[in-house]
Amino acid sequence: MGGLTVLKSLRRELPEERFIYLGDTARLPYGTKSATTVRRYAEQAASQLVDRGVKALVIACNTASAFALQHLTEKFSPLPVYGVVQPGAEAAARVADNSGVLVLATESTINGGAYQRALTEADSALKIYARPCPLWVTLAEQGPLDAAVTRHLLEHYLRGFTGSPSTVLLGCTHFPVFKSAIQTITRSTIVDSADTTALSVKSSLAELELLGSDSATVEFYATDGVARFRQVGAHFLGEPIDEVALVDL
Repeated sequence: MGGLTVLKSLRRELPEERFIYLGDTARLPYGTKSATTVRRYAEQAASQLVDRGVKALVIACNTASAFALQHLTEKFSPLPVYGVVQPGAEAAARVADNSGVLVLATESTINGGAYQRALTEADSALKIYARPCPLWVTLAEQGPLDAAVTRHLLEHYLRGFTGSPSTVLLGCTHFPVFKSAIQTITRSTIVDSADTTALSVKSSLAELELLGSDSATVEFYATDGVARFRQVGAHFLGEPIDEVALVDL
């Protein structure tokens, strides 16, 4: 579901591209699974998209990007494969000051250390704080909730980080739906990995001379719960989703 925030940003930056989106709704969440399992699931999902003739592949999930980017890059070479971790980390490092960066993500992403490594590579002197926020994924998928309930659960995981560090990196594709609330609570600059990924993909496709000029279209696929995907997905995408095809991985 969260990957739809990446699709939303990609469509904004690449309005003349055709997109195929696959949501692995039968096996989510990835954020609590082992690296081995995530790599296997990611390869199965990516194979479905590659078989449909895509010119580039975007891993619209932070956990899958952290655990499977290198594997998928090698597996499907020379097809361009993009993850969401590196663009977000590089953008956060550029805007961060001496107070450092707070990474908010799932348990697997935080425990795997992908963002911590990417941020250190971007700036070895950077102070890095990381906090897993496991309940936020479920919260995001509930759709619009009572503002007081949402704020309470956001504040619970942001305790101790009000006002510092001055940069917060959203390291889960579900979390952009809380961007405004997180900014209000932390009073920090928010870096959204969905937005930074879209800009990075656009730049790379231009360099590779792969930018499209078609009428913008999107095909949606899900591995389970098509009706729920349409309903909840509209919350993440910011517009109705009319047709979703069911696929079996």
